[in-house]
Amino acid sequence: MTGEEIVLGPLPKGITLASEGMNKKVWNVLGHTYSMKAASESSFAFETYDPPGTGVPPHVHPTQDEHIYVLEGVFTLYLDGQWETAGPGDTVRMPRNLPHAYYNRGEVPTRGLFWVSPAGRLAALFDNLHNLEDPAEVVRLSAQHDVDFLPPGSVEGA
Repeated sequence: MTGEEIVLGPLPKGITLASEGMNKKVWNVLGHTYSMKAASESSFAFETYDPPGTGVPPHVHPTQDEHIYVLEGVFTLYLDGQWETAGPGDTVRMPRNLPHAYYNRGEVPTRGLFWVSPAGRLAALFDNLHNLEDPAEVVRLSAQHDVDFLPPGSVEGA
């Protein structure tokens, strides 16, 4: 992880380069690379790089709407009881309180532009999860930052 602590306020003007995170902020979260692209009190955007075989298990954001714009590869998504796929150019909408998950079940990496609104505490969560290797600790810290994981085994196919 690089860059300073994230202090959310009005959206600052500027350009985040394609190969970087805003303020050079990049996180490693259980095999995924997240690069902050924009952060303000009203929204938070990050690009993901997801190697084959990685994913984020079913969870809920009780205070945020979440979106994914798929840049490369195919995401396998769990959206409130159904399994779907989304590929390049597709936009996935996940309203707050909707149980959802995403996985890269393909043979090539996936990339997506994710954003949440309002920003909430997701960027602070990523700071805490950077380079953490214990999934149970990821779940515990996530609950403290308004991301609630469903119990293991509660979603068939997850």
